[in-house]
Amino acid sequence: MVEVRLENLKKYFDNGKVKAVDGIDLTIKDGEFLVLLGPSGCGKTTTLRMIAGLEIPTGGKIWFGDKDVTYFSPKDRNISMVFQSYAVWPHMTVYDNIAFPLKIKKYPKAEIDKKVKWVAELLQIETLLDRYPAQLSGGQRQRVAVARAIVVEPAVLLMDEPLSNLDAKLRVAMRAEIKKLQTKLKVTTIYVTHDQVEAMTMGDRIAVMNQGKILQVGPPTEVYLKPNSVFVGTFIGAPEMNLLEVSIKEKDRNLVLEGEGFEIPLSEDFRELLKDYIDKTVLFGIRPEHMTVEGVSTLEHVKKITTIEGLVDFVEALGTDTIVHANIGEGNLIKVKLPGHIPLEIGSKVKIVIDLENIHVFDKNTEKAII
Repeated sequence: MVEVRLENLKKYFDNGKVKAVDGIDLTIKDGEFLVLLGPSGCGKTTTLRMIAGLEIPTGGKIWFGDKDVTYFSPKDRNISMVFQSYAVWPHMTVYDNIAFPLKIKKYPKAEIDKKVKWVAELLQIETLLDRYPAQLSGGQRQRVAVARAIVVEPAVLLMDEPLSNLDAKLRVAMRAEIKKLQTKLKVTTIYVTHDQVEAMTMGDRIAVMNQGKILQVGPPTEVYLKPNSVFVGTFIGAPEMNLLEVSIKEKDRNLVLEGEGFEIPLSEDFRELLKDYIDKTVLFGIRPEHMTVEGVSTLEHVKKITTIEGLVDFVEALGTDTIVHANIGEGNLIKVKLPGHIPLEIGSKVKIVIDLENIHVFDKNTEKAII
């Protein structure tokens, strides 16, 4: 295991016109499971490929511990990589697929046998060692790919969207398996995904990327509850965060968020943060799960609430949850997430309860978080 450190790492294509990775700094702690999360084209896979040695950086450095590995070949980095496509060899048995990297490194036959059986048992594929990939399910093939990656006991394990080709039910099961396996092996792991659920459930920390830059790094709960920008706030969470244009006003010596036809009071604790924004337009953010409908459910353990009136526009009945689309004020549409099956009539008036401890305010121009 080893700490991985990226210093001002860059990768440009097309003579600098395309900045795939644009000067990122990141430290992945020894034994940590870090997730690089972001939309397609944000630079996360390019970052992973530079760490693996499959792409040469345009600038910056990559450190494994106190060793500068920026220009080392992949074979000299003591890394293993699991790809989206599994990349298992169809003409080899499961045993030979797993044993292949050990044979390349010229391990003794007895040690190869011992390690293959150890990792097969760890991933519960010991009964499949004589089979060929064509005889396996997608989930079994992915287990073989993971087994082959960890059998050499790498210092760093890299995973590039390894579950995206699996069906939804199997993805959930494999998420848990990979996380438990990494916890047991304590191998430094960097995992790339665009799936926020994978990131939230698997990562010790999440690094959210967009347009070649890292926007925020932190534990999943911190990134979810305290996004530092509009992008992070809306990218993480399903349904995504509601965003409304409002003005910050002072009324009766109290600060309020004033929208078209509604007002939301603000805690006096925020006055110092908002003093330069009074009488200016900002973006108000609130997650659907941080609201409810009065008389339908309550916000448990919430001390500060306010209510606004809404008109039901559409209802998504999901079984375990109900997503209510409601118009507030002058045509502002928001989503409210309610637990269970809630039969609300379209066009009916509702009182929407807002958790004032979980509101967000963003600068309209920079889209950075103010509170």
